[in-house]
Amino acid sequence: MKKYGALYNIPLFRGVCETELEQMLSCLDGKYRRYQKQALLLAEGEAVSRFGIVLEGSLQVASEDIFGNRNIVEQLDPGELYGAAFACAEVLLSPVSIIAVKDSLVLDLDIEKVLTLCPDSCPFHRQLIQNMVHILAKKNVALSEKIRHTSKRTTREKLLSYLSAESKKAGKRRFRIPFDRQEMADYLCVERSAMSAELGKLRREGVIDFRKNEFLIKTAEKKQD
Repeated sequence: MKKYGALYNIPLFRGVCETELEQMLSCLDGKYRRYQKQALLLAEGEAVSRFGIVLEGSLQVASEDIFGNRNIVEQLDPGELYGAAFACAEVLLSPVSIIAVKDSLVLDLDIEKVLTLCPDSCPFHRQLIQNMVHILAKKNVALSEKIRHTSKRTTREKLLSYLSAESKKAGKRRFRIPFDRQEMADYLCVERSAMSAELGKLRREGVIDFRKNEFLIKTAEKKQD
């Protein structure tokens, strides 16, 4: 069972015992797939019938409008799911693209086989569905957080909202973010040049400091009268 060791810390499989893993992967038509950096796992407009779990590497979920404006919806690290919400909601065509931003290993599963109890009444199925509901609820919370950032009126406010949230997640004022500058601009739905100008201004004002993707919140921003 050593080959299933990487699955034990995956939230979707929490509560599934070691002896059930091999049966589970067979029942759910599990397939391991490797992707090189920049590979496209799912294209916008492509049919959705399966979903995946990131085991190694990192993926980005992104959309692009007809004018070429790119929006990063979320970054996915090991243990996280992609495509599950669309498949569960019976969205036939994906509204987003999924790209590997590092060399990645994923476990691909059939969503119908996850949601439908099999004739053998596999004991892990109920636990799997409960885990799926919990994961999708957390994704909904994360999406609400992004909306909170992007709904701010100015680029400065969006930056401060995002950096504050990342600092709270890290539990300290010095932290790393998962994006480079262009990716952060795409995530916050702002122009990169305008965002870079605001970052520079915040640094000069002593509110933050940064080096590449490492940030330090030095002091709370003073409110204007």
